[in-house]
Amino acid sequence: MIDSVLETNELTREFGRLTAVDRVSFAVRPGEVFGLLGPNGAGKTTTIKMLTTLLPPTSGEARVAQFDVRRQPNQARRVIGYVPQLISVDGQVTGYENLWVFARLYRIPHEEREARIREALEFMGLTAFRDVLVKNYSGGMIRRLEIAQAMMHRPHVLFMDEPTVGLDPLARDAVWAQIELLRRTYGTSVVLTTHYMEEADHLCDRVGILHRGRLVALDTPAALKASLGRVDGSLEDVFVHYAGEEVELGGAYREAGRTRRAAVRRQ
Repeated sequence: MIDSVLETNELTREFGRLTAVDRVSFAVRPGEVFGLLGPNGAGKTTTIKMLTTLLPPTSGEARVAQFDVRRQPNQARRVIGYVPQLISVDGQVTGYENLWVFARLYRIPHEEREARIREALEFMGLTAFRDVLVKNYSGGMIRRLEIAQAMMHRPHVLFMDEPTVGLDPLARDAVWAQIELLRRTYGTSVVLTTHYMEEADHLCDRVGILHRGRLVALDTPAALKASLGRVDGSLEDVFVHYAGEEVELGGAYREAGRTRRAAVRRQ
């Protein structure tokens, strides 16, 4: 395989008679932003769960920074960060306190914690809000705090599940900027799922399209658009061509957006 920080080889997950992920193989390069696209039920979430050690593969292999996610889950967890779709910070404490708890969970040495927290807050533009209760943060600020939290232990790979769902355009642009900055500053590889084709086109070096559990296309956005043989082809057209259906903007996607916004309101 090419020089990579993440590799999957024939990765498969079955639930009884259902094959949710079917012999998926790909690699992610150091510092690359890699997008996983696909309609609801295509296998994106199951793939992410396997790669983040939350779900064991039925067969096949996956390695993160050379650690096997099935045989070496503890080591793999130390080199990955994960920003889930739903709220993952505590709204009843401050941004600083959220990061302090996470630093302890990841066993960051006591003498390094203060500097790491200060660096994370500054990097994400949250220094002025360090002592503000997170329930008073905007949606975009919460997302930035979640990214700061996931980066505290300086992972090799950051997994992001629908990183901008439920955010307004300005907040979404701010998160895009932070993802670009992470890559440039730390060389972090990012694996993200998204339903926004504009987001994938803007952020991703390469994208893989899943359909019915199989990886049906993998290349740069430009190459995938060129594969259609049209001068005006868009990434949405690519999605329709390879997945055989329109980009899903209703159903579970809308429900996910409502769920995240409701979670923000409850805090």
